Amino acid sequence: MALELIIKKKLAGFTLEAAFSAGAERLGLLGASGCGKSMTLRCIAGVSVPDEGRISINGKTVYDSARGINLPPQKRRAGYLFQQYALFPHLTVRQNIALVLGRLPRGERKRLTAEILAKFSLEDLADQKSARLSGGQQQRAALARMLAPRPEIIMLDEPFSALDSFLRDAVEKELRETVAAFPGTVLFVSHNRDEVYRFCERMIILDQGRITRMGDRDELFRDPRTVAAARLSGCKNIAPARKTGGRRVFVPQWNLSLCTAAAVPDDLSHVGIRAHHIRRPRTGDRENVFTFSISALDLKPFSRSEYITPAGGEALVRIIEDAEGTPFRRVEGEAREETLCLSPEHLLLLRE
Repeated sequence: MALELIIKKKLAGFTLEAAFSAGAERLGLLGASGCGKSMTLRCIAGVSVPDEGRISINGKTVYDSARGINLPPQKRRAGYLFQQYALFPHLTVRQNIALVLGRLPRGERKRLTAEILAKFSLEDLADQKSARLSGGQQQRAALARMLAPRPEIIMLDEPFSALDSFLRDAVEKELRETVAAFPGTVLFVSHNRDEVYRFCERMIILDQGRITRMGDRDELFRDPRTVAAARLSGCKNIAPARKTGGRRVFVPQWNLSLCTAAAVPDDLSHVGIRAHHIRRPRTGDRENVFTFSISALDLKPFSRSEYITPAGGEALVRIIEDAEGTPFRRVEGEAREETLCLSPEHLLLLRE
């Protein structure tokens, strides 16, 4: 099973231009709120209509502006889990599921509804109104309803946004297990890079309607290439830079001249380094070793952020995590100088 699309749609402030294909995989769409992620799913599902383009699901064209094709949602075989689940609050869980099987004979519809209720352990909740369910129960019911008609692709739109942090971990594990056996394309939309990283094998970075980076999840985090991708992947230290040599850059904001492991591209615009990659020097380190003033701390139970300032420059963020899981203790009034290394192999060379 596969998905292919190339679409354009005018939105407030920008035009969504998305073009990608996906096979039997979990593909994440990562981007800030309002960048066009959910609209992309809505166009695939047939809930919204692109201005132009083409969408095919498993070799079947479901939308083609040039040929005048625009199949209704119920004929696209695309399961769509909305952000707020979109269950009918006045119907029971059983009725919500039976509703999407409405075209089947009554006996077959009843049998399949009972089967899907059992599969998702919803028998005890079957006759409760969906409005009375907890957040986790609502998601399970919505997922059951989505999968009941046996879609060829499934799309998950910010599936954990309505859940508190404690419930989110349990529901996320359950959802991963549910879709693990799905034979087709799974599209997962989020603005949370950690969720996308855990859930997906490949990723697309969307910024103001444009795909700025697409590829293997691990490679994208290792080498985001663009400023937008670096920011969305969680890099806290990004600053304008200029090339000063084949493997050297100068960063005015930090007042640092840095050596890079990779050759510096001519169109370089920024340099980045992840906060957890700033470390104490090791034996043999000669490049990118500087003295910083540690001016402030942001303490969390098992990590701390240090705001480190190089001479004549602006502060960077360094994150230290405790490998043994021991809570950090706050040291009041802590301020010091420390020699640290911005290792060349961890510098991100970025373009606008």
